[in-house]
Amino acid sequence: MSAASPTEKSRRGWIFLLLRWLTAFAILALLLHFFPMAQLRDALSRVPQTRFLAVLLIYLVALTGGITKWHVVVNSAGAKLSFAASAQCYTSGLFGALFLPSIIGGDVARLAVGISRSARPAAVITGNVADRFLDVAAQLTLVSLGLILLPGSLPAALQAPARHVLVAGAAVAVVVLSVVLILRRPLLRGRSIRFRRRLAQIRHAICSISRHPHRLVFGWLLGTSVQGTYILLTALVGISCGLVLPLRVWLFAWPLAKMAAVMPITQGGIGVREAALVLLLAPFGAPAARVLATGIVWEGVIIAGGLLAGLTALLLRRAETDSNQP
Repeated sequence: MSAASPTEKSRRGWIFLLLRWLTAFAILALLLHFFPMAQLRDALSRVPQTRFLAVLLIYLVALTGGITKWHVVVNSAGAKLSFAASAQCYTSGLFGALFLPSIIGGDVARLAVGISRSARPAAVITGNVADRFLDVAAQLTLVSLGLILLPGSLPAALQAPARHVLVAGAAVAVVVLSVVLILRRPLLRGRSIRFRRRLAQIRHAICSISRHPHRLVFGWLLGTSVQGTYILLTALVGISCGLVLPLRVWLFAWPLAKMAAVMPITQGGIGVREAALVLLLAPFGAPAARVLATGIVWEGVIIAGGLLAGLTALLLRRAETDSNQP
C-alpha cells in the first residue's frame, strides 16, 4: 500500500482542523442551549472593553515569562538558541495550537522553528519535552495549593475526584519512568547505528539538563507564576461577569479545567475547558451562565493572544531574514 501524498496529507490535516473547530462550536452551542441566554448576555455585557484590553495586555506580558522559561529549559539541554529565536519558537507554538491542523500543532510548530535554528535538534526536542513536564508540574502545584486552602470548604462530591487526579498524575509519572527503565535495553537491541547515534544525542541532552537542576527549579517557579497569573486574570474576568469566588476555588478548579482541555477533542481545548469549568465550579454554587460567560471572555483573550503571537512570529522571521541579507 502506497503512502499518502503530501497533498493528501495536507487535505486530511485541514479537514481534521475543521472538524475540531466544529466540535468546539458544537460543545459551546450545547452549553448555550441549556443555560439561560438572558443571564449569559447580561454577564457578557458587564465586561467593559477597557477591562478586556487590560487583561489581554497583562496576558501578553505573562507570555514573556513563558518564553523565558522555554528559553532557559531548552538551552539547558544544549540547544544554544538566542532569546529572539526562542521567542519565535514559542509564539509559533501558541499560534499553531489554535490554527494548525494537528493534535499537537503547537509543539510541531515550536519544534520545527527550533530545529531549523539550532545545530542540536535533539536538544530542542528534549528541552521541549522537559518544558512540558514543568507545565504539568506547575498545574499540579496550583491544584495542590487549592486543595490545601480548601480543606473545610471543598464539597464532598469533589474531594474524592481531586485526590484521584493527584494520585493518577503521580502514578502515571512512576509508570512511565518504570517502563522506560525496564524496556531500555530491549528497545536498543538490534537498532541501527544511526538510531543509536540519535539516541545518544538525546541522552546527552538529558544529561545536560540534569547538570542544571537550578534551571529546572527556576522554570517550575516561573511556570507556576505564569499559570497563577492566568488564574488571577480569569478571576478578574469573572468578577466583571458578576462571578465572585474565593481565589482558592479558582486555584483548585482552573488548572483542572485546563488539564481537561488537553484532550484532543477540540482545537485548543475550546469548549472542553468551559464545560469542565462549569462542572468544577457548580458544587461551589457558581451560576453556570456566569461561569460560561467568564470562559467565553477568557477564550477571546486566548484567541487574540494567539493571533498576536502568530504576528510576532512572522515579524521575527522577517527580521531574521532581513538581517541575513547582504
